[in-house]
Amino acid sequence: MSTQLPALVAGLVDDAAVFPPGSAALPDAVTAHRGHRSAWYADLVGPLLLPASKVVAGELDGLIDPAEGFVIGLIGDTGLDRLPFALSFPPPLGVTVRQLEAPVAKRGEDPQPGLGELITLTERLDGVAAFAEIPLTFGLMSALDTLAEARSRGLPVAAKFRTGGLAAELFPSPAELAAVICACRDREVPFKLTAGLHHAVRHLDQETGITHHGFANVLAATLAATEGAGVEAVTELLTVRDERPLVQQLDGRHDLGRPLWVGFGSCSIVEPLTDLIRLGLVNGGYQA
Repeated sequence: MSTQLPALVAGLVDDAAVFPPGSAALPDAVTAHRGHRSAWYADLVGPLLLPASKVVAGELDGLIDPAEGFVIGLIGDTGLDRLPFALSFPPPLGVTVRQLEAPVAKRGEDPQPGLGELITLTERLDGVAAFAEIPLTFGLMSALDTLAEARSRGLPVAAKFRTGGLAAELFPSPAELAAVICACRDREVPFKLTAGLHHAVRHLDQETGITHHGFANVLAATLAATEGAGVEAVTELLTVRDERPLVQQLDGRHDLGRPLWVGFGSCSIVEPLTDLIRLGLVNGGYQA
């Protein structure tokens, strides 16, 4: 059974256990996700994210009880051209696909052709939200314009941005991320983030020497942006390495909901949960 968590963090963390660096085996990920969904912190956890290829290959078959109402998100690892074929395979009984996430271009490529393909596919889906992963390079702003236009027609499409990975160039600077947050704000386009957000506060990874964004930084920065802050002020919040000003920025807003930022995928649920408890954003225990 779950305890009601603050609206500010509800559904903040999608379960990306099968993706690096966790790379859990699918049966283990399903079992662990089932545990998360029945835990006191269940309201924190979004769907289990799975590569579309695994569903097509039938790897979920036999792992889900048809009566349990299992919710997943599909990551389009098949390529946009093969996604319609992948989506033609219905998930096992008891499994609901809530969202589809797919990269629409490689770094340096024009995102418009791929974005057009994803939007056309979304038009044929029945209420499944689609997140277009857009590189933070050439054509970004025009891609956000396209998403805004599609949303104005009622399509459940939004943006997704990469905030980390195996190489330093996959980590946008605070100024780059702030500009993107403000651009989404200006266009009323929700966004997801992926990779690198393992902890709440901006920090240096001692093993890689790469500085990671903190999800509490992003949360505070997004709230500030939606209240009218400019890129410079949003950048400042993203650079903070002291949790105290972040907690102060979030104080009094726990039950007001989380605007604009849909959330992020993490291969660990425990790591962000632990940091949320430490910061006092979540009460660390079960309540009947």
